[in-house]
Amino acid sequence: MPPSIHLSISLPETMSGYRLDQALAELIPEYSRSRLQQWIRDGQVTMDARIPKVRERVRGGEAIEIRAELAAASACRPEAIPLDVVYEDEDLLVINKPPGLVVHPAAGNPDGTLQNALLHHDPALASLPRAGIVHRLDKHTSGLMVVARNLTAHKRLVEALQARTVKREYLTVVNTVLTAGGQVDAPIGRHPVDRKRMAVVAGGKEAITHYRVVERYRAHTLVKVRLETGRTHQIRVHMAHLHCPVVGDPVYGGRPRLPRGAGERLKQVLQQFKRQALHAERLALSHPRDGRAMTWEAPLPEDMQRLVEALREDRKDE
Repeated sequence: MPPSIHLSISLPETMSGYRLDQALAELIPEYSRSRLQQWIRDGQVTMDARIPKVRERVRGGEAIEIRAELAAASACRPEAIPLDVVYEDEDLLVINKPPGLVVHPAAGNPDGTLQNALLHHDPALASLPRAGIVHRLDKHTSGLMVVARNLTAHKRLVEALQARTVKREYLTVVNTVLTAGGQVDAPIGRHPVDRKRMAVVAGGKEAITHYRVVERYRAHTLVKVRLETGRTHQIRVHMAHLHCPVVGDPVYGGRPRLPRGAGERLKQVLQQFKRQALHAERLALSHPRDGRAMTWEAPLPEDMQRLVEALREDRKDE
């Protein structure tokens, strides 16, 4: 049998006038609105013991019962893909994702993903949306991710992300010499022409990025970045917006930049660096069960370490 869920919810009075699907999406954000709408259409949601309509307006106080199968979540099959597990307990997993690993299946990546690997590591994760994944990293971004192992932890981690109490810090190498750190507060949305890209656009979603200089090189800078929001491609878009794109970024990075008189080693390392130089180095959150503060750090992966060493060597040879 496919995994299933059973939830009982009383709609708060403050939701009077909401559509039912809107109210449920706000109360249980761990499930997408499209999935909740399908459950309503399939009769797997009752309101005051009757089957409601998706767009039905609520008054507040209604008793909602959800008995639904998670067939869509279980369609992703387990695969024996190695995982770098940094921390594990009954409520969560913290993974150090390598560059090149897609987080969850999508068009063009039906398998070989982190989600497939998680289902092999813990088959019980099939009962959770996207095997407990509550946030993601781009395919070619490395570093720390937290994964919920039960529905309560999932809900609390999603709420913590929405409340911006999960702290995420990244290291990146950018194509310019920054004189100082700062903050970017610029909304992000779909690019008006190329819908596969994101961009700073009027009317986009709020996006705030904090950054500070770690090391300067002759034509590059190692930067520590802290996300206040979590928009798609946020760091890459904001750094490009500042005219200091991330090294190796195939979408927003432009052409590689070499300092004048660069040595062969640096030329080779930069030419061979085929992904965005972006690593989720630090993750801090309150544990979803007891609220204790927890922090994890992951060292730079080998390719970014080589890049930093080559830039340091080039600086010495100046």
